[in-house]
Amino acid sequence: MTLPEFFGCTLVAFGPPFSLFVFTIANDPVRIIILIAAAFFWLLSLLLSSLLWFAVVPLRDVLAFGVVFSVLFQECFRYIIYRILRSTEQGLHAVAEDTRVTENKHILAYVSGLGFGIISGMFALVNVLADMAGPGTMGLKGGTEIFFITSAAQALAIILLHTFWSIIFFNAFDTNNYGHIAYVVGSHLFVSLLTLLNADALYWATLLPNYIVMILTGVLAFKVAGGSARSAKRFIMCQ
Repeated sequence: MTLPEFFGCTLVAFGPPFSLFVFTIANDPVRIIILIAAAFFWLLSLLLSSLLWFAVVPLRDVLAFGVVFSVLFQECFRYIIYRILRSTEQGLHAVAEDTRVTENKHILAYVSGLGFGIISGMFALVNVLADMAGPGTMGLKGGTEIFFITSAAQALAIILLHTFWSIIFFNAFDTNNYGHIAYVVGSHLFVSLLTLLNADALYWATLLPNYIVMILTGVLAFKVAGGSARSAKRFIMCQ
């Protein structure tokens, strides 16, 4: 059962993001570069978080401390890549085969957010997937059987949330909407701190609120990107 579980959880976590990549990014070299650059900036935020955790010796065992500063570093680097993309729009427009990538500013936010999310999900799940491949399985010695699928579902949520957060975040700075900026940072902190409950095997207390936040954030991202109830209905009806 280890390999079926491995492939199943991998597809749960990375199937939808991979589909988004294939259908919306893979055919445009500029979008691929932006996605990789965003992933690199997320790695830089992880590096700074690790250095801070290593430097502050008395708080190394306080997980909440590391989580809070990790989120703050991620949001700082989200702002940095926002500034870089906005300052290089003319250059991107000149080299892009599909000029929509610069004419529609939400596309840049979407691509960079997906880059943030994919690398974040990979780091959150890669060690779990390595253990999932065998030879043992969960449920022995008091472990819970839903740990793997819960971890995969959590990784999917954080990937999609990063995508939605970037759309909201970029638009908020474009329009000086500080309420949306506060929502992005606050919901990111909330979702991340909730994962600390996993240490007590309170998986549903973590997963359910996270998916509620993900749905609300997705609706808000859809709205700030210009979506409406009418356009959503036309999409569902394939009109």
